[in-house]
Amino acid sequence: MTTSVSRYKYYDFVMAAFVTVLLCSNLIGAAKAAQVTLPLLGTVTFGAGVLFFPISYIFGDVLTEVYGYGRDRRVIWAGFGALVFAALMSVVVLSLTPAADPFNREYQTHLDAVFGNTPRIILGSVTAFWCGSFVNSYVLAKMKIATSGKYLWTRTIGSTICGELVDSSLFYIIAFYGIWSDKQLVTVMIAQYILKTGWEVVMTPFTYKVVAFLKRKENEDYYDRDTNFSPFKLRA
Repeated sequence: MTTSVSRYKYYDFVMAAFVTVLLCSNLIGAAKAAQVTLPLLGTVTFGAGVLFFPISYIFGDVLTEVYGYGRDRRVIWAGFGALVFAALMSVVVLSLTPAADPFNREYQTHLDAVFGNTPRIILGSVTAFWCGSFVNSYVLAKMKIATSGKYLWTRTIGSTICGELVDSSLFYIIAFYGIWSDKQLVTVMIAQYILKTGWEVVMTPFTYKVVAFLKRKENEDYYDRDTNFSPFKLRA
């Protein structure tokens, strides 16, 4: 039996790419604090994962624009499940007693440093991703109807502005409120938000090309006119 999802040629590949970017940006880049000097803002400290995490929002835009909110909803839940499993696996692996040789004892300290995120950071990351991604998809789907499918750039940038605002706000409040000073919390939150949304603007020509390619190859340009926007449904 062929479903409305399995008939697409590239949907599964986009889903896999989305989950890959999501996991890598949360596991590889999140542990490193980097610095960059920006006009007006000066030297800004940020998590290295911010360079790649916004790509997941680009995939979210592409999925909603081409396949619709319902099919992007399935991808968001796949990403959510992958993040939860990765967090669970990290906890289990780190809790195991390392072998008694010098190499493994030292290696354990490196694993703790890279993957030993506090429960607040894990909760903040998972919650912020889930809420921000659904806001991004919902706003884009509604804007597509409002603009009759025209002006794609307004939807990709507008939805990212809303989604990243929710994502950045929730993550830093959940993970660091009461630990950082209010001034530091707001400063880092704003810097991250600007960097993330700026990525969307820079990547707009790329998004246009991917969307045009997929619409042509999939023969699909979905409008969510009768969509149930509940985030808790898995049916496309």
